[in-house]
Amino acid sequence: MNSSVTSSPAARRVFDWRLRFGLLSLVWGFSFLFMKVGTEAFAPFQVTLGRLAFGTAVVAAAMGVKRERLPRGARTWAHLAVAGFLLNALPFSLFAFSELTIPSSLAGICNATSPLWGMALSLVALSEDRPTRRRVAGLGIGFLGVLTVLGVWQGFHGLDVTGTALALLASLSYPIGWIYVRRTLAGSSHSHLSLSGTQLGLATLQLAVVTPVFTSAPTSFPVLPLLSVAALGVLGTGLAFLIQYDLVAEVGPTTAQMVTYFTPVIATAAGVALLGESLSWSTPVGAVIVLAGAALTQSRPRTTPRATAPAPPHPARVRQRSRT
Repeated sequence: MNSSVTSSPAARRVFDWRLRFGLLSLVWGFSFLFMKVGTEAFAPFQVTLGRLAFGTAVVAAAMGVKRERLPRGARTWAHLAVAGFLLNALPFSLFAFSELTIPSSLAGICNATSPLWGMALSLVALSEDRPTRRRVAGLGIGFLGVLTVLGVWQGFHGLDVTGTALALLASLSYPIGWIYVRRTLAGSSHSHLSLSGTQLGLATLQLAVVTPVFTSAPTSFPVLPLLSVAALGVLGTGLAFLIQYDLVAEVGPTTAQMVTYFTPVIATAAGVALLGESLSWSTPVGAVIVLAGAALTQSRPRTTPRATAPAPPHPARVRQRSRT
């Protein structure tokens, strides 16, 4: 393709990063609705397998277009298999199981606790992420928000504890996976697209082995649940990954990860408007508190140069931060 076409201002305006940011928020927000509809006809493992299979196909097609090669080395593949389990197979399955008993809106809000888990884990697992008063305060505020969502003052009345616990465990799996990736695959010579495509493929193989053992083959394929699983994979996994990949490359991981704060809002609105899910006052109020706490845990202190010790900029001092 002609480079002058890809770099033209008109082409960039058509696919402005804000539009892609909004699309990613919508896709991930509706993913919880797609899971809910999918589990009405298929077992949770089957929903996850379909999601991963469709998502892997999309990313594999992108790899083919860009002529990306699969990574080499048994150790790299072993690390990617673990990453695929922690970042894809496990959380996707846990969310699918949780939505058997809890509303999709609650699952979406539980997903927003992922930055809180990441903050708590980073205090002990990543030495470069040192605690600050603001970030510790954000962790405490976020915890209060979770208790508000769960209605702790009512003794969790009317709440399915098992389903909620599964959703919270799913959100915990993400930061564990990212910490593992940062410790084992950081600095790899392979492209992010190649690594992540292989990761999704390995996660698909894991579910392909597990699903026949714990489930029986579906006897029917209702159209709406089937389309929901396809949309969950094509949009919520494959396309979402490609959009996120471009956003991180263009605006950086800090701005790109802000999508996390819009996803529960869209998930809640979709669940209430399209699925008729009930919504008590504590759910949106608690969600706002959770998001406020998560935002504080992701904040970084502003650094100002010392006037008494001026020095020329040095590229070695610039350190890129990955998502937790």
